[in-house]
Amino acid sequence: MARYADMTVEELENELKALDKEYRRFQKLDLTLDMSRGKPCTEQLDISMGMMDVLNSQVDLTCEDGTDCRNYGVLSGIAEVKELLGDMMENHPDNIIIYGNSSLNVMYDTVSRAMLRGVMGSTPWSKLESVKFLCPVPGYDRHFSMTEYFGIEMIPVPMNDEGPDMDMVEDLVANDELIKGIWCVPKYSNPSGTTYSERTVRRFARLKPAAKDFRIFWDNAYGVHHLYDEQQDYIPEILAECKRAGNPDMVYKFASTSKITFPGSGIAALATSQNNLVDIKKQLTHQTIGHDKVNQLRHVRFFGNIHGLMQHMSRHAQILRPKFEAVEDALEKNLAGLDIGTWTKPNGGYFITFYALDGCAKKIISKAKKAGVTMTEAGATWPYHKDPHDSDIRIAPSYPPLEDLKMAAELFSLCVRIVSAEKILSEKKAQGAPKEAAQE
Repeated sequence: MARYADMTVEELENELKALDKEYRRFQKLDLTLDMSRGKPCTEQLDISMGMMDVLNSQVDLTCEDGTDCRNYGVLSGIAEVKELLGDMMENHPDNIIIYGNSSLNVMYDTVSRAMLRGVMGSTPWSKLESVKFLCPVPGYDRHFSMTEYFGIEMIPVPMNDEGPDMDMVEDLVANDELIKGIWCVPKYSNPSGTTYSERTVRRFARLKPAAKDFRIFWDNAYGVHHLYDEQQDYIPEILAECKRAGNPDMVYKFASTSKITFPGSGIAALATSQNNLVDIKKQLTHQTIGHDKVNQLRHVRFFGNIHGLMQHMSRHAQILRPKFEAVEDALEKNLAGLDIGTWTKPNGGYFITFYALDGCAKKIISKAKKAGVTMTEAGATWPYHKDPHDSDIRIAPSYPPLEDLKMAAELFSLCVRIVSAEKILSEKKAQGAPKEAAQE
């Protein structure tokens, strides 16, 4: 397949006529497909239904240490679930607090606490002239919307194949004490699926921030969300690395079971240093007497231990893997060789990022929507929804049924070809390119 940039004006015009005809065929199908969010599909939710049967009115709801899960108490979570999530997060149970159903809620609380009370005795962020966060891009839109809500200035940091640009991160945090944090999704990151390299993780642990209250917000949302048994990405454990580097208090590490069991009914956790835990519990004791211990016990009884949880994740992978491969196959079949976009091929997580030609993302997403496929809004993966290149597109393969997804991927590829061909044709006409190839 010839590169669009190598085609003549006439060839591009003929290509667009054929593509437009195919696009009209899709429009007649009256599709309503949703690829906008990384939601688990029905089949994924079904594999957790056994959780509804492990507890009933005849079951003993007492923990191994005698805690009655029906009653008040146990601020930081029952011992059994701290051990289970500790194994999942690769952290000691003593360094973990178990929360309610949402890690996003824990992150919000963590930022809010810093705004109102400061971090370990520091000046509350709300009393400073300005507060800044580093935001690896493309990144998680809800991180950015939360930061914007609190009035925190966001500084984009480019992502590469090893994670954020660490030269830039190291320079910025060392020279600006108003930079108080950085958002990180270190494994199978949202939206590119990139996993930070060992070198990147160790550079994070050895940061020398100007601000004593600087914190790394380490959102390990996809830590066990592998797609393949033999192609599983690995990252060093950040708390241990920070401790070795003499920065034990620099990280808040977040995780949850939201995409493991039932979104909205899972368990969230925060792992951090003992000093940070003391600081956090000062607020937590005024906020709650304890989170849902019955739900904590339900998860423990369902999984049993980390081996049960990992077997469960393997079942998720069996559902998700064909969907990711269907999207990747469609992109490869329809776009390879045209030089009008690139895309990521992650080993896990929930997203694929497509990098379109500059100035094309909004038009591609709009064209797909007009034909019945809803995608994440262009610019959503950048702070303030401002992608300076209008290039990044997040693809979420998880939710649609496989056959619908295949159709959506075909339509998306078609929209990429149409918008790209229109852009290149317009540029050629503006440059006065000849309509036909020169005759030899």
